[in-house]
Amino acid sequence: MPPPPPATAVAESLRPLTPARDSQANIDIMAPTKGFPWQYWLALGVAVLGVINLFGMIAYQTYVGLGVAGYQTPVFWGLYIITFVFWIGIGHAGTLISAILFLFRAKWRNAVNRCAEALTVFAVITAALFPLLHLGRIWKLYFLMPYPNQRGLWVNFKSPLLWDVFAISTYMSISIVFFYIGLIPDIAIARDRATGVKKILYTILALGWQGTGPQWKAHSRSILHLSGLATPLVLSVHSVVSWDFAMSLVPGWHATIFAPYFVAGAVFGGFAMVLNVLIPVRRIFGLERYLTAYHFENMSRFILLTSTICGYAYMAEYFIAWYSQVEPESTSFWLRAFGPYWFSTWCMITFNVIFPQLLWIKRLRTNLPFLFILGVFINIGMWFERYVIIITSLSREYITGAWGLYIPSPVELAILAGSFCWFSMWFLIFLKVFPVIAITEVKELVIHEKEHGGAH
Repeated sequence: MPPPPPATAVAESLRPLTPARDSQANIDIMAPTKGFPWQYWLALGVAVLGVINLFGMIAYQTYVGLGVAGYQTPVFWGLYIITFVFWIGIGHAGTLISAILFLFRAKWRNAVNRCAEALTVFAVITAALFPLLHLGRIWKLYFLMPYPNQRGLWVNFKSPLLWDVFAISTYMSISIVFFYIGLIPDIAIARDRATGVKKILYTILALGWQGTGPQWKAHSRSILHLSGLATPLVLSVHSVVSWDFAMSLVPGWHATIFAPYFVAGAVFGGFAMVLNVLIPVRRIFGLERYLTAYHFENMSRFILLTSTICGYAYMAEYFIAWYSQVEPESTSFWLRAFGPYWFSTWCMITFNVIFPQLLWIKRLRTNLPFLFILGVFINIGMWFERYVIIITSLSREYITGAWGLYIPSPVELAILAGSFCWFSMWFLIFLKVFPVIAITEVKELVIHEKEHGGAH
């Protein structure tokens, strides 16, 4: 007869099981959301002060009128439209990385797509401010939307500015939905590790996610369908913005090259902004294991490609202006290079075409200090590109007696600086609430590496 089991065995069986050890990816990527170092509060404080100044300037302009801007005959599209086009362009890299590279199954996107998607949402939100500022009478903004009303008023569907309303609202809606759907699994990870108010917030936002098979299947299908929907938006949104110019008869604007030229420039500037954000985040929060030289080299290659396309577009514009022998057109491009705005033009060419060609050197494609500085120069150059296109053409049209000189006013410059603070404030808040790298997608990449011997 076997001996009875020891009494301790029953007690041990009643003890709770030891919780499974958290994965290293969860610990590392969730680290930025825990704790609040003084550097973070300093950066957030500066951004909030800039936003307060931004809305103070907006209130001042709304009360006094658009006369406080630098608008004067013949330039009535100034810094607001320039910066609007700039921020719309910044939002394109996120959709390219998340949607198009997802459809092409580029595995390297998994570590950078979350940050790029966040930049897309915040850049479009920032861009949406500027058409309202350009209206002057902000309280009339509801006239931009087509809706039945008792006065029988209707929007002018022939106006390219109305096309912007549809393009931006559609792009913003898809970007926010795409961003949020991708966040849900990571929000559930944060929910299971949070306490207090954060846990309540994450529980609401996780929408009951438990990671079951049917949920993952629905999630994967949603991402696939949204990627297919967002991909043509990358091409259409900035093409529509380019038609604001190309549909007119202003010298330097009336060109069929504008749509592909604007799309390439948008992706170019967007990738530069992703570099400017990811490099400090990687260094400050110790995410070197997940954001490797491989990721930065691939982004550098995209920047090199789109820089070359922009350079080709610049040369094509000048060649067509010369070859056409249309005097207002050729004069407009001559004045771009050697007229009163020559500094802007040469900054554009130097920062957007010449400097990025250094990326042909393999060692520089993974040199992070160089990439960060290059990203700053590219964004400055892309802003000057829009300045050159808009200001030089409007200030030197067909009638020489109507030529004028545009000088931005202090109010416009304050609103320009405030837009960067507005963008930075939202990103800093995002950084402390949600994981900046897609945890679940990084885990998928780790599994892929184990199964395929580390191949990407």
